[in-house]
Amino acid sequence: MATELPAKVESELAPAKVETPVDVAPEKPVDPPTVPETKADDSKTLAVAEKTSAPEVVKKGSSNSLDRDVALSELEKEKQLSFIKAWEETEKSKVENKAQKELSAITAWENTKRADIEAKLKQIEEKMDKKKAEYGEKMKNKVGLIHKQAEEKRAMVEAQKGENKLKAEELAAKYRATGTLPKKFLLCFGG
Repeated sequence: MATELPAKVESELAPAKVETPVDVAPEKPVDPPTVPETKADDSKTLAVAEKTSAPEVVKKGSSNSLDRDVALSELEKEKQLSFIKAWEETEKSKVENKAQKELSAITAWENTKRADIEAKLKQIEEKMDKKKAEYGEKMKNKVGLIHKQAEEKRAMVEAQKGENKLKAEELAAKYRATGTLPKKFLLCFGG
């Protein structure tokens, strides 16, 4: 675009040549100010274009306006590049902010889901602990019942033992009194 503008200006100015006086010093080419190229950094600061004033040229005639037009086109180009760079940095910043916002939302979602699952797990553990306590109580009751039944059976055996001893003592006393031998005792000896 900058190359088109000076060519256009030259073509417009060419037909209207103005004679320059003879006593004018010979023209010296003026180099437009160069802007050092800087690498685009990833920082989020906006680049501010440095304003450079057009070089003051002490020339007369159409070449003076031509140089001024070239300098102005260079300034316009620099301004445009600076705006593009600022836009690029702004867009990068927007993208970075959007990504950060989405990552934060994902992290919040993950934390919420994790908290829900941990709460459910805690409820299940509490329920299991309660059931374990209930079953433990039932088993203790069963053990107590079995122990009680065993005690009753032991008591019955002891009672029968006592009755059988008493019965044996009574029969022994009867046999002593009568002087007879018990029938079962003799059978044991093969008699």
